[in-house]
Amino acid sequence: MGEHWQTVQETWLHTLGNLTLTGYNAEYSDRPFVEKRDMHGGFKESPLRLNEGLGSVESWNEAAIRDRAERLAMRASQVWAAPKLSAEVIAQLKPKVVKAQEFTLDDHPSVAEGGSMRHLFEALRKEVLALDPCVTEEIFKSYIAFKAETNFLDVVAQAKRLRLSLNMKFHELHDEKGLARDMTHIGHYGNGDAEIGLSKGDELPYIMGLVRQAFEKQMEDADGIM
Repeated sequence: MGEHWQTVQETWLHTLGNLTLTGYNAEYSDRPFVEKRDMHGGFKESPLRLNEGLGSVESWNEAAIRDRAERLAMRASQVWAAPKLSAEVIAQLKPKVVKAQEFTLDDHPSVAEGGSMRHLFEALRKEVLALDPCVTEEIFKSYIAFKAETNFLDVVAQAKRLRLSLNMKFHELHDEKGLARDMTHIGHYGNGDAEIGLSKGDELPYIMGLVRQAFEKQMEDADGIM
């Protein structure tokens, strides 16, 4: 295989040009190529089309491996040719891209323009977004989320109140007035175990203190992960 046979062997050993099928692998062992070619059952006598041409190769080196690989690759491309499909068929086979449905405040009647809770929601929204520049709002079908790393406050807009879910463990919330409800084992829209009802503007300052706890808890947890 030449002066640099070790490099050639490492490079081409398990590649297409150096691979074949045979029932005499044990007999071939590590014999020189010429012996493998000329022995009983050797490449000259092989009935496999895969081994065509090996009987006339004088030496097995990098050039011979490359040449055989190119011939086999060309033959394979003919045997397993890519299907020829019309543009119409290709279009039918392409995966359908389903665009996520987008929601707005109009999908929540009580906080839509002119809704019964619109004014109070706008006041809450202003305070929550002012907590930090990283806070964003996302509107879903069933609730409105305020998030930093992820949701820390979810708002369900009802006819006579805003139902707030704080994304933290109920026992972690410091609530002197006892306004929050423990939702740990109760199904509900929104994330978290603490639920609060907001129905009047004068409740907002205290409730924002509870919301701030959920936000700060999320920021602390994010710093802890990093």
